[in-house]
Amino acid sequence: MKANNIHFKPLFLALLALSALISACEKDNRVEPKSVLKGRVVYEGQPVGLRSNGVQLELWQRGYQLFTKIPVHVRQDGTFSAALFDGNYKLVRLRGNGPWVDNTDTIEVALSGNTELDVPVQPYFVFQNDTYAKGEGKVSATFSLKQVTAARTLERVNLYVGTTSIVDPNNNAANAQEVAANIKDLSKPITLTATLPAALAGRDYVYVRVGVKTSGVGEMLFGEPQKVMLK
Repeated sequence: MKANNIHFKPLFLALLALSALISACEKDNRVEPKSVLKGRVVYEGQPVGLRSNGVQLELWQRGYQLFTKIPVHVRQDGTFSAALFDGNYKLVRLRGNGPWVDNTDTIEVALSGNTELDVPVQPYFVFQNDTYAKGEGKVSATFSLKQVTAARTLERVNLYVGTTSIVDPNNNAANAQEVAANIKDLSKPITLTATLPAALAGRDYVYVRVGVKTSGVGEMLFGEPQKVMLK
């Protein structure tokens, strides 16, 4: 019995090594997707500003047995990309996942090589004519706010200041806000001013960005980040 165990152990180890080698070869031979789907989330043909990686789209592809979900994160400038195999996909805008009116209509995507796609949305509010300026230890933004749909009401507007172009509620060094109760007339320009903390006082420049929060909507819509020279 002991002799059998002695012969069995080297055989077991050899089979284990062979299994590991086969598994490694399978991984090395796995084909990577070659095609890229690039796109933008747009309103009236222009990309929508978002919180960095805060909004997600979903791609679905039917396989032999399963309907596979592929999450696609949208960048703060409204663009997205995904490396995929050629084939037919369904793109879905998730309910309650963006600062726009829910639209769960499926967009059919026939991918064959690199493909570009615009995904239309209808925001609740958008910024217009935004301008930025520096002051003594302060930066300010003046803008108009257009209500695209009356389906929901305004909650607040914000100005965010940061040291990089990634600027949002989670990435800022200073901010200012005005609540809807103090904004009586959307036909008039709105000005927000943020005081710079001591940590930013010696910098040559900062990045600023305005955002609007709609009541009952989790994500905010943003303007483009702007570089403001302080010196």
